[in-house]
Formats: sequence, structure tokens, C-alpha cells
Amino acid sequence: MPPLKRILGTLMLAASTSAAYADTLLDNANGIFKPIPAQPSETLAPDQVELGRQLFFEPRLSASQVISCNTCHNIGTGGADNVPTSSGHAWQKGARNSPTVFNAVFNVAQFWDGRAKDLEEQAKGPVQNPVEMHNTPKNVEATLRSMPEYVTAFGKAFPGEQQPVSFDNMARALQAFESTLITPDSRFDLYLKGDDSALDAREKKGLQTFMSSGCVSCHNGVNLGGQAYFPFGLVKKPDGKVLPSGDKGRFEVTKTRSDEYVFRAAPLRNVALTAPYFHSGQVWNLEEAVAIMGTAQLGKQLSAEEVGDIVAFLKTLSGKQPKVEYPLLPPSTATTPRPVD
Repeated sequence: MPPLKRILGTLMLAASTSAAYADTLLDNANGIFKPIPAQPSETLAPDQVELGRQLFFEPRLSASQVISCNTCHNIGTGGADNVPTSSGHAWQKGARNSPTVFNAVFNVAQFWDGRAKDLEEQAKGPVQNPVEMHNTPKNVEATLRSMPEYVTAFGKAFPGEQQPVSFDNMARALQAFESTLITPDSRFDLYLKGDDSALDAREKKGLQTFMSSGCVSCHNGVNLGGQAYFPFGLVKKPDGKVLPSGDKGRFEVTKTRSDEYVFRAAPLRNVALTAPYFHSGQVWNLEEAVAIMGTAQLGKQLSAEEVGDIVAFLKTLSGKQPKVEYPLLPPSTATTPRPVD
């Protein structure tokens, strides 16, 4: 065979092999993950979404009238607050790192221990938690009913109800708004939809390593996690700073011995934006977090190259961040309850 034909044959074979590898990688990925949809998966009432947007930024849901949902789940910083544990009422510190609100609608349950079945139930928790917003349903209702604009907005959002301004409807409105906080069209989503150029060679290598090393056992589906519960330290427990002995995770919900130190697998969407990591919030960079997961969950000492490749892949999970206009909130009135220190 002439040299030119031999070279062309070699190039064609290499291209064919490369294409087959690319197709296999994409097929395998599509069998494990799903793209974030362009729109929320359920039909949401626009008036409820709009009311929920106001309430998400409403500090008067807290007893001090300075803490809102956005305080700990900041829409401008990846839906989280980027500190180990949030500051709540009277500067008390929460016990766990605040998870992102972005794409939370796709999780099987809410909170690290899954104690809330959905976003509606979750919305009621921080408001009543004495360490967080330190309020009561009765005071929340009195606060909202004291402002005519809210009375009108609740009436539009929940028409036909005898008393639309209620603690339950507050939570329903927050759920509607938070269900819109999704981040589609990450580069990984574009890849899953067939755009092979959306990931570079190292990112694809990281995806392959992420799948072949076993990370997908916990981090799969549309949110790359958030669907099931696993012991933290399945193979080897991390040190006490990363896994504090006093926080037994899901055990506090179920009181089942086998649930000690069990937590919901963290969703990995936008993970590059939401440091620090883990429920303790004690790890500040992805490289360290990935290395800890290797030893703690997989029983593997991942090489520096493997860690770097996986991190490169994880950075492709950042999608389009929601753009939310900060609302003008109704003014307090003479009957609005006063703040509590």
C-alpha cells in the first residue's frame, strides 16, 4: 500500500475508534443522568409563584425581621450562602451547611436528613426553628395579614378560600417559587443532548472516571444526587472535623440504629459555586472533597490526576443561573408585629 493511503487509512481508523468511544461514553452517560429540563416539570400558578417570590425575600417572616429565605439560600451565590453554617436568630449558628435551593425541586426530599418530604414542608421548618428564623405560625399570619398588599396577593394566589392568608399557604407559595429555581443548559446538559463539543477531552475523561470509579452509585439522575441516603464513611470515616460525632444525620429522624451518620447524597448541580462542602461545611475546595469521597465512600485512593479530571467534569455542571428581580415589599403598618431580639 502506498504511504499516503496507509496514512489515510490509519487516520480513518483512529477517527472511527474515537467516534465509537464518544458514542459509548454518551450512551453510558445518558443511561445514568438526565438533563435539567428547560422549564419546571409541573404547571405552576403564576400568582402563587409571584407571591412566593416576594415571600422568599421577606425578612418579616423571621421574628427579628432581618432574616429571609434568601439570607441562607442566596440567589446571587448559587442558591446557598457560602459559609460553613448559617447565622440565624441572635447570631446563633446552625448545625449544618445550608444546601442550595437551586434544583431542589428534583430532590427526593429536603434537608440533609430528608426530614421534609417536599419544598412546601421544608419552607415551614426554618421559619419555626429557634436557631434560624425563630418565629411561630400565628405571628407569621398576623404579620402578613397586617399588610393590605399581602392580603390582596394571597387572595389572588389562593382564590375561593375563606382565609387565604395562612401559614400553610405561605409554604405553598414558597414551594411554587422555589420550583422555578432551576439551572438548565449546563455544558454537561448540552453534551447529554448530543453536543459532543460541549465537553473537552479532560472533562470527558473526568466523566468517564466519575462513572467507572463508582461515584454514580450515589450521584446519578437529573440532579446527580439528592435521590437516596447513604452512610458518610461507608468504607472509612473521615476525621471528626468533616464528620462531627454529635451529628448522627438521618438517625435523628428515624431513630433507627442503621441510620446513624446517614445523609442524603448531595446533589452535584452547580457544585463549583456552593463551597464549602458536606453537611459540616468544613471542606473548601472540590479537589479535597473528591479525594475524601474516594477514601470514605469508595475505599479508593484516587490519584491527583483522577481527582483533577473529576473536578474538571464537575465544573461543567454549572447551568444558567436564575435571574430574579428583587421585589418591592409591602410596608409595615401600625398593626404589624414588632421585631423580637
